[in-house]
Amino acid sequence: MYTFGDVGDSSPGQRIRDVLERVRLAEEVGLDYVGIGEHHRPDYAISSPSTVIAAALAQTSRITVGSAVTVLSTEDPVRVYQQFTTMDLLSEGRVELLAGRGSFIESYPLFGASLQDYDELYDEKIQLLLRLDQAERITWQGRFRPALDDALVLPRPHGEHLRIAVATGGNPQSSVRAGLLGLPISYAIIGGQPAQFAPLVDLYRRAHAQAEHPVSAPFVSVAGMGFLADDDKGARDLFYPYWLESMRRISSERGFPMPNRISYESQAARGGAYFVGAPEQVAERIVALHGVLQHDRQSFQMDLSGVPQAESLRSIELLGTRVAPLVREALG
Repeated sequence: MYTFGDVGDSSPGQRIRDVLERVRLAEEVGLDYVGIGEHHRPDYAISSPSTVIAAALAQTSRITVGSAVTVLSTEDPVRVYQQFTTMDLLSEGRVELLAGRGSFIESYPLFGASLQDYDELYDEKIQLLLRLDQAERITWQGRFRPALDDALVLPRPHGEHLRIAVATGGNPQSSVRAGLLGLPISYAIIGGQPAQFAPLVDLYRRAHAQAEHPVSAPFVSVAGMGFLADDDKGARDLFYPYWLESMRRISSERGFPMPNRISYESQAARGGAYFVGAPEQVAERIVALHGVLQHDRQSFQMDLSGVPQAESLRSIELLGTRVAPLVREALG
């Protein structure tokens, strides 16, 4: 699962405590991964994901916890690397840095970055981040931060490399970049038909095969909205008002058509982007999508606009105890 700490009717502090409780349960019920995102808006509680990730790692012993995403374009790669290698040492290799440009742009003016440099910022900073991962001493010069002259960057990760991946919303150039850099990729699929991402996944894998020095084997994650309840209609009915509030807010800001129950149900149907329903139906849909994308990880955002904690915990429980076993059995 992944979360941005949607505040809803709660307070930011309570929502962060709720997120940590969800992480504990996710590990208890056998899930493999929790992603914690970054936003700088009043509707989300988490603006410093590394702080919350560190707290989550400290209270768990098995599960991988990562950023979803770290907005690398407006960060200093040296400091980000130090934060994540520190957490990597703490957790003995259970942290993942998912580097992206973010779905919102509020961090750009906040940290003095220009949107005119949108592509150049990310390109330079992901390259520097990977250079930092190669050796503890680095000499480097770029446009967006002071030069490094035989700089010693510590600490080093628990293993040979820090787990670094690239996030994208479906841009072909991002798929090629991640592949050529030899990194895992995560596709945020928040609408449409996930199966249509198959050409992008193929593009990524072909580019990865050409990588001169791959950091890791090709690895494809799919992230999108999902929610579990004991029956299909109950899940859709419960999740709908929270989905609607979130979509209304985003649609108003970006000038999109206002959502409604019809658009929600079409996306929650078989083949759509929302995996909302009973465990058996959701598991069947994950397996069907895997038949098209052959992806390695599926994660769900299940707490839009402050889904109540009890219902959120129940959804996590069903994902771990009923959906995941069915998927693992089907895929071996």
